[in-house]
Amino acid sequence: MKSLPSILVFIVYAFFQVVFSSTAWAAENSLFLKSSAAIVMDQATGAVLFEKNSHLQLPIASITKLMTAMVILDSKPFLDRPLVITEEDVDMLRRSSSRLPVGTVLTVEEMLRLALMASENRAASALARSFPGGRFAFISAMNLKARSLGLRYTRFLDATGLNSSNVSSPRDLSKMVATAAKYPLISAMTTTASYEQMVGNRWVTFRNTNALVRDDAWRIDVSKTGYINESGKCLVMQTRLNDRPTIIVLLDALGRHTPIGDSNRIKEWIDSGSYREGLYTAAARM
Repeated sequence: MKSLPSILVFIVYAFFQVVFSSTAWAAENSLFLKSSAAIVMDQATGAVLFEKNSHLQLPIASITKLMTAMVILDSKPFLDRPLVITEEDVDMLRRSSSRLPVGTVLTVEEMLRLALMASENRAASALARSFPGGRFAFISAMNLKARSLGLRYTRFLDATGLNSSNVSSPRDLSKMVATAAKYPLISAMTTTASYEQMVGNRWVTFRNTNALVRDDAWRIDVSKTGYINESGKCLVMQTRLNDRPTIIVLLDALGRHTPIGDSNRIKEWIDSGSYREGLYTAAARM
């Protein structure tokens, strides 16, 4: 019969084997993202595959334009109606640049496309200004739609995202992206890699602000980037990973390429099968 000390040594040894092997598995299979707040969701089941500060309310910058587009399309506009860029559409808050000079005439559809794929602030501003009832009615409609979608941490004060008081959370934005994906025009426009647009008397090439739409390794159905100083780099997408519809929300990233890097880390994590549905590691909750 084994002595009591021998049994105790064996138990302690077995315990540490389990602890270290579990720790090694978690380290190998955890997902480490540099964005301050994030969520990865299986859209078909609603299962959260990963979250990090997912209820944190943060500025969302031009992610705002997804809601802008939905409110415009909900109003059933004539897409071929001409709109004019005016002095009212010039950004006096941040002095951001634009390739749409005052006096540019584009249709509602063209304004939508440039607002979504190239994040043209003057286009988004013109759409809001031309809404029945003007800007005030438009912002009210944005917030009303947010409430109807159950977005508890979401608030809009402008249609462009230049106002840092436009805020939301990763959880809320996952719902907003899922809703935006139901609009075929939004899906098509947000994933257009580049577009030639006649501006005045010359052709101008506009490129999508999300480089991943030009990456053949990705299948993206909805995409929007955002950036102001207060928001950091932001990116939301509805994509297909491991042949599943997946929503990715990344907020408040510091580096210029951080959202792209985080997105590729998520893709590798899911494609490799390292994730476990419903499993939350310590890294995910940090």
